[in-house]
Amino acid sequence: MSVITSPLPEADRKVVAEALQGALVDLLDLSLTGKQAHWSLYGPRFRSIHLQLDEVVTSTREFSDAVAERAAALGITPDGRAATIAAGSNLPGYPAGWVRDSDAVAAVVESLALVIARMRERVTNTAEADPVTQDLLIAITADLEKQHWMFQAENT
Repeated sequence: MSVITSPLPEADRKVVAEALQGALVDLLDLSLTGKQAHWSLYGPRFRSIHLQLDEVVTSTREFSDAVAERAAALGITPDGRAATIAAGSNLPGYPAGWVRDSDAVAAVVESLALVIARMRERVTNTAEADPVTQDLLIAITADLEKQHWMFQAENT
């Protein structure tokens, strides 16, 4: 039982809940990956990549909050606990220790690509169930694709 009621029919609410929870887990994990890369980075492009990673972390944290608040507005309890992120994320683990700038960029590009692919699936899945949620996911995906492009350009 939810203490917050939803304007969505139960079947649509279920689709939206799955999309939003998956997005929340991916975005929180991506923010943690970005912060780890930020801390352990070294190499000749340290400063520019270090600052670019800050942008990804800030964006993904803001997006995760928007996703969680959308879920709550629909009577869906968002779950951003560390155990939930660890259990639900499919992102590759970021390497431990110091990571050279080109390797860090490659790891971030891979993680972004995986999150983008899943976000696009969520955009498709929510089209009929809830266009408002779909719109949120579209905006997030557009920004992630911009970050993906910018990081790819670092290693070209």
